[in-house]
Amino acid sequence: MTDPYKAQRTMRHMRRAAMQRGVIGILDIGTFKIAALVLRLDPSATPAQGSGVGQLAGQAGFRVIGAGTTRSRGVRFGEVAAMSETERAVRTALQAAQKMAQTRVDHVILCASGGGVRSYGLAGEVALEDTTVAEDDIARVLAACDVPDIGDGRQVLHAQPVNFALDHRTGLLDPRGQTGQRLACDMHLLTVDTAAISDLIQCLKRCDVELAGIASAAYVAGKSALVEDEQELGAACIDIGGGSTGVSIFIKKHMIYADSVRLGGDHVTGDISKGLRVDFATAERIKTFYGGVHATSMDDRDMIEIGGDSGDWEKDRRTVSRSELIGIMRPRVEEILEEVRGRLDAAGFEHLPSQQIVLTGGASQTPGLDGLAARILGQQVRLGRPLRVQGLPQAATGPAFSAAVGLCLFAAHPQDEWWDFELPTERYPARSLKRALRWFRDNW
Repeated sequence: MTDPYKAQRTMRHMRRAAMQRGVIGILDIGTFKIAALVLRLDPSATPAQGSGVGQLAGQAGFRVIGAGTTRSRGVRFGEVAAMSETERAVRTALQAAQKMAQTRVDHVILCASGGGVRSYGLAGEVALEDTTVAEDDIARVLAACDVPDIGDGRQVLHAQPVNFALDHRTGLLDPRGQTGQRLACDMHLLTVDTAAISDLIQCLKRCDVELAGIASAAYVAGKSALVEDEQELGAACIDIGGGSTGVSIFIKKHMIYADSVRLGGDHVTGDISKGLRVDFATAERIKTFYGGVHATSMDDRDMIEIGGDSGDWEKDRRTVSRSELIGIMRPRVEEILEEVRGRLDAAGFEHLPSQQIVLTGGASQTPGLDGLAARILGQQVRLGRPLRVQGLPQAATGPAFSAAVGLCLFAAHPQDEWWDFELPTERYPARSLKRALRWFRDNW
């Protein structure tokens, strides 16, 4: 019988092989920038005393030895729109990171922000053959989870057990070795468009590197931007990137929901470009230096010189008040936040014990955004920066690098997923087996 988990298992083996060699690449292909990091993996290493780097989240197990970023090309909504342009940009970022690290990278782990992620909550239950929970019992209860029909042209990106219950005890993270009669499991399944992932994989092949894993950008951004308490008690991470905004909800240190909004910072820049009749690069500069979402009476008098080199002297010498700029930016930012609120409401976020919201991603740095978000989302809101990790250059410590830093944590210490367990096929319920096999055969 063919192994329905072959693609994911192959990537896990490659990751382990790369870790044994001690070096692995990290690649975040976004709409605005492409970031590449090179990790040196050393499980025995510990951070230097007083370095400000904690022992949490496996930070003791690796250090960043190379970093490279470049302006993204040929990517829209986090998906490849022009393969050759994206390939050139990925090569540029990877070469810069390898040059800094003074080593070659053969395997990379990738994060995907496009592909229209969808979340499913699954549940399964089995009777224990022995009173003690063993590895194959975990495999059987995962196999008993009833897989939904995820639709044609979609594939599974994450399948993580998020909760185990043994008899009447629930909230168990790992029931192995404990005693009971019945074992139940809740699993979170995340699916994406196959075409979007296939294009990213094809791009990496053209760059002569092997894929050792894929993670959802919404998931890894949450892993790095949410502090331990927030991941435990319940929080949402809103990763506002250039082309899309990732939404993820965590509780008990597990992601239980993810979604994305196909709007981001580039759409705000596009509005400025049209509103002020300037090119995209000039609009980006104006947004970065003078942008905001909350106007005061002083902003009416604060004039911004638009600049430019169109050759038309009158046009290039125009000025605009900061209030006008904010008037262009605010409606689009409000639209993004309203869309995010719709996703959180659909997920039932208000039922969590804690309703902390953390904004991260490059576009989260817009002045006044946290205040506006608190009004629209109606919760406690803070701006999140990624965790400190060893060796990360200062330029790569801002909110724009949350996904890349989270991917480092994912690479060094991935969570258990469905395909990490050898599922005993002879013990499958027949219906579940047929459906799971058909589903994996169609999508891998």
